[in-house]
Amino acid sequence: MSSITRRRALGVAAGAAGAVAVLAQTGSAGAAAPRAAATDPASFDEVYQGRRIKGGPAHGGGHHGGHHGGHGGGYTVTVDGRELHVMRNADGTWISVIHHYEPVATPRELARAAVRELRGAPLVPLALG
Repeated sequence: MSSITRRRALGVAAGAAGAVAVLAQTGSAGAAAPRAAATDPASFDEVYQGRRIKGGPAHGGGHHGGHHGGHGGGYTVTVDGRELHVMRNADGTWISVIHHYEPVATPRELARAAVRELRGAPLVPLALG
């Protein structure tokens, strides 16, 4: 399986921006938005559909630590030891590169959704440089 291309990643980002603009104009997504957790999300470590998913506060000041600041809010999610880039929305919901169009309430739900979307494929790094 080939890795995601920069063109595809930018297309996903452009599509997401377009969807946000449309939703902002209509004022509704047509479905109820997920309820976001009121506090910082709990850590988790489990096997889901045969894949090891983990999530918890990011540690250290390296690339995956404090660098992302507002994106993942200092929270890291991995699938089989590979980082799933996550972002917390202003309303407290979570999205990732793999599961971008349907925000979920917690990083655990997001990791599970990513596993379902991957359908057994490995999580590959997203390189935009």
